[in-house]
Amino acid sequence: MPGKLKSFGALLAGFSVVVILSIGSDLVMQAAGILPAEGQPADGPPLVIAAIYRTLYSTLGAYVTARLAPHHPMQHALISGAVGFVLCAIGAMVNWNAGPEYQAHWYPLTLVATALPSAWIGGKLQEGEGS
Repeated sequence: MPGKLKSFGALLAGFSVVVILSIGSDLVMQAAGILPAEGQPADGPPLVIAAIYRTLYSTLGAYVTARLAPHHPMQHALISGAVGFVLCAIGAMVNWNAGPEYQAHWYPLTLVATALPSAWIGGKLQEGEGS
């Protein structure tokens, strides 16, 4: 049981990194006027920037998960990516026609498409530390 608890803790820590950094960056970007306020339509360069930092944060979150994993770090990183993939896919489906602020359909699809590759990269970065 302690191994499963440590695995869950590693996944939770990586997920927390992604959520905290993403929300924090969104708030900073909104305060700076780069991203529109919550509920307002966004597209173009601001969403490209958001997609980039969210992908980087997903990579970092997978790295943290792999680093804290009690065993099989790459497997933990890929599980975190699979969870991210599912959550991004659900978000895309739920918000697909939810209103004008969600009309940039390429954005959630980008997050879905980058979830597993960024997790793999995060796992590889952690593996590289061990060599």
